[in-house]
Amino acid sequence: MLRTRRGFFDVLAGGRSDTGTAALLAARGHEAYVAELQARGANARPPLPPGVNEIRISSNENPLGPGRKVLDAITGKFPETGRYPFNSTPADSHLAAAIAAHYKVKPENVVLGAGSQEILKNAVRAFTAPGRGLVTASPTFENPTSIVKRLNHPLTEVRVDSAFRLDVEAMITASPGAGLVFFNNPNNPTATVHGAKAVADFVERVRKASPETVILIDEAYHDYVTDPSYASAVPLAIATPNVIVARTFSKAYGMAGMRIGYAVGRAETIKRLARFKMPYNVSVFGVAAAIAALEDPAHIEAERQRNTEVRSFTVKVLEELGCACTASQGNFLFVNIRRPAKDLRDACAKQGVMIGRDFPPFERTHARISIGTMDEMKKAADVFRGVLKPVTTASR
Repeated sequence: MLRTRRGFFDVLAGGRSDTGTAALLAARGHEAYVAELQARGANARPPLPPGVNEIRISSNENPLGPGRKVLDAITGKFPETGRYPFNSTPADSHLAAAIAAHYKVKPENVVLGAGSQEILKNAVRAFTAPGRGLVTASPTFENPTSIVKRLNHPLTEVRVDSAFRLDVEAMITASPGAGLVFFNNPNNPTATVHGAKAVADFVERVRKASPETVILIDEAYHDYVTDPSYASAVPLAIATPNVIVARTFSKAYGMAGMRIGYAVGRAETIKRLARFKMPYNVSVFGVAAAIAALEDPAHIEAERQRNTEVRSFTVKVLEELGCACTASQGNFLFVNIRRPAKDLRDACAKQGVMIGRDFPPFERTHARISIGTMDEMKKAADVFRGVLKPVTTASR
């Protein structure tokens, strides 16, 4: 039996005490795309050559994992692994209360999810119907799109604008009669953001055009934003009927593998969403970890600063290669590589740099590159310099 924290990390690290390895393992989650490919028996990414060390910059993960307080909270919960989340200390209700206190709202304004993916999927189930579809962007995070297609409910995809931002005007025009509008801000994969005033105006105009439509604002990358015009829409969701904000501990908090997400909104709207909540959807470890993370804002500030520095370095490298990046406000870049993303992905994989998947309709010109550590991105930059040599045409 493992009786010490060091013993637990020894097992994780392959017999050596390596908390860096443990943090790395805690941080690495799986995107829906990977699960979908595996279900079809396909390869999720190009194979890694034997003997080549891997740099994973494909899934927008925090490469450092959670902070020390979170790791201590996780290892401290082993004695209660025999309990259900509602019956442990702290319980899942304590996490909902901690999130509510963080935003100065009530627990009934919060619902937990197994990552924010459960929140997004359940919003489609709760608010769309055969006669009331989904309005979303293209490209954007695809979970709502995949679920609405499975339900065979109407779908309207609005292409991003020329700056790769969500096309607010076109989405407003498409909203009347919709059951749900999905507004990813910052948007994944384009990494762009709309400021607080633009979001507030968007919500007001959608509600005026279609009062029964629910607006889901996904702020998964909130903690990485440096644009001064931006602010969270949580206060807007609390003040406005039929508006929900989704958040996750998977990104800046470095807990993608723990699967903890949540939604915040008015009690009556959250109640409709919560009807679709999976029982026992969060773990004893996840509850303890998330509460500890909320109590460590200094870790998030340090992570934001680290990401901003490494992001700036990576943008500079790519732009020196003639590859324009969108105005990134996340822990990833959307880059015009002037060739199919598959070409970059395959070429980089041969040298151990794992790049993300295709993002239609821009898969023939653009790639999404996640931000790793500075050391990882310096090594990746050397690979990019060899792979992204200028081509004779601007795109193909």
